[in-house]
Amino acid sequence: MIEFVTDNVLYIGLAIGSGIGLLLPLLNRGASGVINLSAPEAVLMLNRGKPLILDVRDEAEFAAGHIQGAKNIPLADLSARLKEIEKFKDKPILVHCQKGLRARKACAILKAQQFSQLNNLEGGLDAWVEAKLPLVKTTAVKAVASKITTAKTPSEKV
Repeated sequence: MIEFVTDNVLYIGLAIGSGIGLLLPLLNRGASGVINLSAPEAVLMLNRGKPLILDVRDEAEFAAGHIQGAKNIPLADLSARLKEIEKFKDKPILVHCQKGLRARKACAILKAQQFSQLNNLEGGLDAWVEAKLPLVKTTAVKAVASKITTAKTPSEKV
């Protein structure tokens, strides 16, 4: 047996390395407490319940196209606007951005604030579009009206 191992150490090392390479993504998938979902898996999640769909892209990106029912809170504003999503602390949340980097950062912020059912759309909205899933576009008029309405003080009339 020892002779076999010494004669084939390169092949054994290659087999072990390949096995680790195949298992690492599975082990890493939920290690941070955030589940990474592919676009089809995200659709299943959306069909099974009513999760919060949190889009952490900026307002212009959101207006250009977003998942129906998504709430837009840009990553830069997330910490200041946590109260808006406080009721989802123990409910499923699907977080996404355009490619995935900002969503991972948003998940870290939410995890630190005790949000417990976080799901990251792997590949972001690019993966959603690549899977030929639908987007909703916000017209410029709606976006401007929304900004005007939120910018007015309570004493001003709309």
